[in-house]
Amino acid sequence: MVEKSIDLTREIAHFIVNTDAADIPQPDIEHAKVTLMDWIAVTLVGKEDPLVAKLVNYADLLGGKEQATVIGYGLKKNIIETALINGAASHALDFDDTLEIIIGHPTVTLYPALVALAEWKGFSGLELLAAYLIGLKTAALIGHCGGMDHYMHGWHGTSTIGHFASAAGCSKLLGLDEQQTVYALGIAGTQASGLKSAFGTMCKPFHAGKASQAGLMSALLAADGFTSTENILEVDFGFLKVLNGKLNKNAAEVLNAPWEAADLAQKYHASCHATHSPIEATWAILEEEGLNLDDIKSIKIHVSELALGAAGKINPQTGLAGKFSIPYCVANALLRGDTGTKAFTDEKVNDPQVKEFMKKISLARNDDFVLVEAIIDLETTTGKMYTREIDVMKDIPGLETKREKITAKFLDLSEAYLGNEEAEKMVAAINSLDRIENVQQLTEHL
Repeated sequence: MVEKSIDLTREIAHFIVNTDAADIPQPDIEHAKVTLMDWIAVTLVGKEDPLVAKLVNYADLLGGKEQATVIGYGLKKNIIETALINGAASHALDFDDTLEIIIGHPTVTLYPALVALAEWKGFSGLELLAAYLIGLKTAALIGHCGGMDHYMHGWHGTSTIGHFASAAGCSKLLGLDEQQTVYALGIAGTQASGLKSAFGTMCKPFHAGKASQAGLMSALLAADGFTSTENILEVDFGFLKVLNGKLNKNAAEVLNAPWEAADLAQKYHASCHATHSPIEATWAILEEEGLNLDDIKSIKIHVSELALGAAGKINPQTGLAGKFSIPYCVANALLRGDTGTKAFTDEKVNDPQVKEFMKKISLARNDDFVLVEAIIDLETTTGKMYTREIDVMKDIPGLETKREKITAKFLDLSEAYLGNEEAEKMVAAINSLDRIENVQQLTEHL
């Protein structure tokens, strides 16, 4: 018997076109507001990274129409360059959220394009939030197919899958029909790339901005009749087969599953998510056992192969590389207690006291772990052993706790750029975004 083929690309396009804000439960709309608040916060502080200035210079070199706001710069660029710049800025500090199923950071590939497009065209806040959730759903479905093999072969899911997420959300905002949306996904898919070997360099944040930019460009081209293959995901020599994914026959069921925004893990340390469980587990041992730094003889950190590949740098030399070093992140957390953006400078990473303490820390691979789980074995100078296991991806707070934590994070990160009064206004505007008729009412504050 011939097995029925799976038209996965068209099924996704059908979902995008036929799903509206009215189909999305209000709690999920509220989760989308929280993710937007988090995205704006990390973009405001990320704009200070040197790579962002280089992208602004690049946009200046090209010129073009002033269509959308470059966050924090007091200027506008065309929407394509704005998506690139804001996307890179929002991932520059690695302080943005993670979705486990894609092993990546979806929001930094979605909002940069969607906010730029919504500002340019004057879409409503509710339309923006719905498009974000539809793009996120698309990313989750492809993540179900991409799987671990995709990531472990060296592909950066934030970038590769992010191309599709952005194209899906932008197609929804632009009101493309099903055939145009199929083409938009195809145009995005043939551009999809991003290599893990670029981690620790300016190219990792660039991946996020490029994915957002490419998805927006794909939707704009498709709206004008630009064509592509109609089955980019499932076809021979298509995305899944070429980029080490696998067509999951049940993948389309994701379209009817609960929305994914509640599953997003926000960050409260400004480093790779693979460093978070080790930080939290080590802190927990010291707090629970009443230990101090002088009591520590050694710390052995057991993590997955994935975590070692993403954040296993043993001797980082720059602030950026420090974000991908579990030993540095744990040493910094213990010595300074501050795991925010100020912890990741070249000076602090090369602090002799930190370097010396890092000698007490070793890494080991745990083959039972898959993602960002960690077990800490801490030995004291008196020979006592303490063990703690934590998986931050399994301890995601509910909506109201998230909103409280992210509001505090937003006010902390944005006050220096917006001022306290303006930051509070932004919080209020984001929390009422589904009632705002034009996204320009939000972006004018940025």
